[in-house]
Amino acid sequence: MGTFSYDKKTWYIKTIMKKKFYPDYLIEILFFAIVTFEIILLLAFLFPPVIGREIDFTSAYQPRPEWYYLWIFWLLRFFSTDMVFIGGIVIPLFIVGFLIFIPWIERYIGWKLTALLGLLFFLIFLIGTLVEVFYQ
Repeated sequence: MGTFSYDKKTWYIKTIMKKKFYPDYLIEILFFAIVTFEIILLLAFLFPPVIGREIDFTSAYQPRPEWYYLWIFWLLRFFSTDMVFIGGIVIPLFIVGFLIFIPWIERYIGWKLTALLGLLFFLIFLIGTLVEVFYQ
């Protein structure tokens, strides 16, 4: 780069360094997006995923919820039949309400306590899901 004269350097900066989004950068972005998509397709065809579980028709069927509901099923174990409404409806709605109102809650109690409560709810979700998956 040190061998350019001032005129050649100016021409280089004006023509080569000043690329426009369309069509210069758009072509680069599309090229890499298509290459990435082709690599994903190639890997999907070479290593097909195993879909579903193997069905054993001789054993009794035990339905299981999806992974994102497992924490609620874990939570329901702590409530009697009279209090299932609290464990299945009230507590999950409270957690969702907390997540929706985080910006306003953070103004009043500060970001540290809000982050701590969010971490607590995340840990309840994580522990409940893992316990339900591994200790069934």
